[in-house]
Amino acid sequence: MTTIRNKVAVVGAGMIKFGELYDKSFEDMMSEAYMSCLKSVDKGIDPRKEIQAAWYGTIYGPRTGSALAEPLGLLGIPVTRIENACATGSDTFRNACFAVAAGVYDVALAVGCEKMNDNPGGLIEVAKQRPQLFWQYAITMPSAFGLYASRHMHEFGTKREHFAKIAVKNHHHGTLNPYSHFKFEVTVEQVLKAPLVAWPFGLLDCCPVTDGAAALIICRTDSAKKYTDSPVYVQGSGFGTNPANINMRESFTTMAPTVEASQQAYKMAGLGPEDINFAEVHDCFTGTELIAYEDLGFCKKGEGGKFIDEGNPYIGGSKPINPSGGLKSHGHPVGATGAAQLVELFLQLRNEAGSRQVQGAEIGLQHNIGGSGPQVSCVHILTNKLL
Repeated sequence: MTTIRNKVAVVGAGMIKFGELYDKSFEDMMSEAYMSCLKSVDKGIDPRKEIQAAWYGTIYGPRTGSALAEPLGLLGIPVTRIENACATGSDTFRNACFAVAAGVYDVALAVGCEKMNDNPGGLIEVAKQRPQLFWQYAITMPSAFGLYASRHMHEFGTKREHFAKIAVKNHHHGTLNPYSHFKFEVTVEQVLKAPLVAWPFGLLDCCPVTDGAAALIICRTDSAKKYTDSPVYVQGSGFGTNPANINMRESFTTMAPTVEASQQAYKMAGLGPEDINFAEVHDCFTGTELIAYEDLGFCKKGEGGKFIDEGNPYIGGSKPINPSGGLKSHGHPVGATGAAQLVELFLQLRNEAGSRQVQGAEIGLQHNIGGSGPQVSCVHILTNKLL
């Protein structure tokens, strides 16, 4: 099996401020993230001569690779468009990494971009579940993920207050992130009193509808020092899947694709959950983050509530989770989300995250899921040193 460990390095990464960006076109956002990425390459790079291939992730954006190549001035190189629900940005990066690890290319670009606020039908119209079987009627993303949260409450005694604490944490972290969509604090009381969306989630348990873009440049490890003295190494990658049919899933207290993807990534990296210093975790809903604590091995099954009660996932805690603010505060431009999580890992591992910096960060994990419940999950492990 082809492995990424010690073969691929990230030498540049950039993103734009997330939000409701009605004043920016899709091409504007993508180009801005790309330019930020180029500027982050410490020793410089000539993109037209050195970037040999690109991977482009989007769900609602233009359908062909030329949509990236033309505005970025990269016409002529192969560009592959990736779409894999909300895990699109991660899968885009994953495909680029395996191509470099396999020796097909020396330098590659991975870009995720999504424009979610310009469609007159809104996200509910474009992202609603298409009924194929009777059980799919009335299923929305909040209700699908709410099934997991409510079952976790039933089996383990988890409370809405636990979910509310996750919202409080991520909003606080988001105030420290200049790229965040939401930059305001919330209280547990505000979260609990917010209008109900789908039990047990209120409005402040749900991530926003966001526009955004992020980009990363990767290369072979043995050429990384040509571009920077502080490369970030991709040590593990995993991807798992779940039945699309919700009634075929074995459990509603664990998200099986996350367990599978994390085990693959840990095995490839030669690490375990105890080695992870911090993580960017997919928190489309607060309950999703709590279950991820357990599925990623950061605590035992059923102890996610205890994990947040003890303060472990805060910056300064034993295992900071979502120092960026997560999807809840940083935002969730679906095709760009995974790429943005990876940019956050790049910044943290280079000690460039400013007031949200996780002290002593050497090993970070990125977790990105997609589909209702979810159907897919992608996990990467990055480090600032070769293992």
